[in-house]
Amino acid sequence: MFSRLLKSILTIANQKPQQQTSHTSEPQTAGPLSLKNVLDEFRECSDLTHRTYPVLQADIVYFEHLLDNHKFTYNVVKPLENIRREELGALLQQSLFQREEDPSKVVRGILNGSAALFLPQGVYLVSAYGPQMRSIESSQTESTIVGPHDAFNESLDTNLSIIRRRVRSNRLKVKQFEVGEIFKTRVSLLYISEIANMDFVNRMSDRIQNIEYSAVFDGSMLIQLVEDFPSTIFPLFLTSERPDVAVSKLNEGRVVVIMDQSPSVIIGPTTVFEFFTSPDDYYSRWAVGTFLRILRYVAFVLTLTLTSMYVAITTYHYEMIPQNMLASMTESRSRVPFPPVLEALLMETTLELLREAGARLPSKIGQTIGIVGGIVIGTAAVEAGFTSNILIIAVAMSAIASFVIPSYTMSGSIRIIRFALIILSGMLGNFGFMFGIGLVIIHLSKLTSLGAPYTIPLAPIKTADWKDTFIRGPFWMFSKRPKQSRTPNPTTNKMKK
Repeated sequence: MFSRLLKSILTIANQKPQQQTSHTSEPQTAGPLSLKNVLDEFRECSDLTHRTYPVLQADIVYFEHLLDNHKFTYNVVKPLENIRREELGALLQQSLFQREEDPSKVVRGILNGSAALFLPQGVYLVSAYGPQMRSIESSQTESTIVGPHDAFNESLDTNLSIIRRRVRSNRLKVKQFEVGEIFKTRVSLLYISEIANMDFVNRMSDRIQNIEYSAVFDGSMLIQLVEDFPSTIFPLFLTSERPDVAVSKLNEGRVVVIMDQSPSVIIGPTTVFEFFTSPDDYYSRWAVGTFLRILRYVAFVLTLTLTSMYVAITTYHYEMIPQNMLASMTESRSRVPFPPVLEALLMETTLELLREAGARLPSKIGQTIGIVGGIVIGTAAVEAGFTSNILIIAVAMSAIASFVIPSYTMSGSIRIIRFALIILSGMLGNFGFMFGIGLVIIHLSKLTSLGAPYTIPLAPIKTADWKDTFIRGPFWMFSKRPKQSRTPNPTTNKMKK
């Protein structure tokens, strides 16, 4: 009897609650389509404009700050003020006026920047969307020395036009979605037909449609709702503010997601190695691009291991220190009252505080805080005996190396791993250091991006893609698209050697 009761309780506990969420993209209005019902939907919205034209028996409802005022005045307001009733039919024949009978679509149209024109013969939505937007500027986070300098902004339509100007082909396909149960945000999924793998396109489409969240404000939030492993600290989608990067990934067979109100596009599937590439690699000579890419991998190794190796060696493995350095290192450490692991954590934490303070303060003050604060605190810490000179050098080199990595999201992940490796090295020495590196490699090996391996072409090994992974080979070598894209059209060009 008791076992049956226990089995019933466990069955009920394991059942997932049914979420009653509405997947309809249109608001539900009460009652039939009428001016009164629509105004009731916008009650207490003081920014709503309602204008009446008694001669025409017309009313128009709109949000003025969502409209292009010049276009709206010239095409709608002035004609309605100067037109006669018998001429109204000719005005409504223009493509600018779209008749609508669904009250929920009228409400949605007003929210999307259209004006609703109420007439005795029906209701028309007038397209005049044109809010104030940031102009097209250069990217602040992905600056390059050579190449294009335009960047995406927060307008989805503007970003689509930027890509269309570069990809003048009818093979560029766009799927439209809306995400957010309350705050509807437009999302566009782009891909090149006959090049993109439709499995990636359909998988991304399904994940966007299945989002159940009240509001999604930025592409970075969208990524966390559609990625394969939400609990990992590594970024599984590449984000970029540069149109040339988005177009190059489309050409490789990837999918690109543009979200309204977000200045960055989402690119997938991606690999861990793509976070160490920069557009400068391709705009420079191939030898220069190869040198810069190798330099970034060296910087990655330094920022990940330098401080933790210092902790492991000074705690357990003094025999690894060269004889000439041992005396000066022992003298420097003799005045420090803390064990190496606590000393390293203290300095790394101070560095992160300075980095965060410099990022949050205004640009001019932030630069001053970062430079002056680092010099003053580092010098004072050594003179006061809180840390050794060697550790200051190791921490500084780690910090400089982290700035070489082009991707801010990947740099943030590496900073977290660095703290974990310091703790393991302080507890177990070299064994703990290697154990932590092994865990990172195992974790990376099991990650996927839209179902594609995250560590390709290293695991699984695809040596044909190494020419654009660890080095930047000459363009005549790029005759095939990356294996990760699984494209049905792998050939990129027919250039002869």
